[in-house]
Amino acid sequence: MRGDGDGWVFSSDGSRHWGRHGAAGLLLRAPSGSGESSVLLQHRAAWSHQGGTWALPGGARDSHESAEHAAVREAGEEAGITDDLLTVRAEHVTAVEDSGWSYTTVVADTDHELDTVPNGESTELRWVAEKDVESLPLHPAFAVSWPSLRTVAVRAVLAPDASLDLGARTVRLDVGRFGWVVDVVAADDVESAVAAAQHPTELHTVVVTADDAVRGAVSADVTVLAPESL
Repeated sequence: MRGDGDGWVFSSDGSRHWGRHGAAGLLLRAPSGSGESSVLLQHRAAWSHQGGTWALPGGARDSHESAEHAAVREAGEEAGITDDLLTVRAEHVTAVEDSGWSYTTVVADTDHELDTVPNGESTELRWVAEKDVESLPLHPAFAVSWPSLRTVAVRAVLAPDASLDLGARTVRLDVGRFGWVVDVVAADDVESAVAAAQHPTELHTVVVTADDAVRGAVSADVTVLAPESL
């Protein structure tokens, strides 16, 4: 059933944006065979706005919808993916216009590269290695937002108070900064957690803890996340 969100909104510079109540898209990641991340992209049908470019499954929000609900609904309509197959990690507003229109990217993970079922809005749906996304002709708005959505490879150090089963997944490092967990170290005590956090690595180190002793002992370039934030 068609909702009440379909329609163009015009900004003061004359540019138009789809979605009377804003729009949302789903950035869905999955581990590839190598453990690195892949993202699900949509090759937009030629007849659509910016047809022929690659972007995220997404579309207009209805007046009663949250960004998450709209993004997941659109992914179901455009890719055949249902909410029970994914875990939402974060939301990131990637565009705001003076008209009040905005676009929210909903970041989510799944544990493998899901099969997809395209509808008429897609020429193709493809799991693309994250490192290869920029090699495609991207939708202009997605190209602008991609640097704030892409991940860096993360080594997660679990302090003794962080009893988590942390596998390959997206973590939010800060506003507009995301990581993909590729290595996990479980520390038995505070000293070993601090030592692991300070160990030289090419990966971005994240320490998962609520322990002030650990927080205070790691260097400023190490990201510290509370267990309840994951």
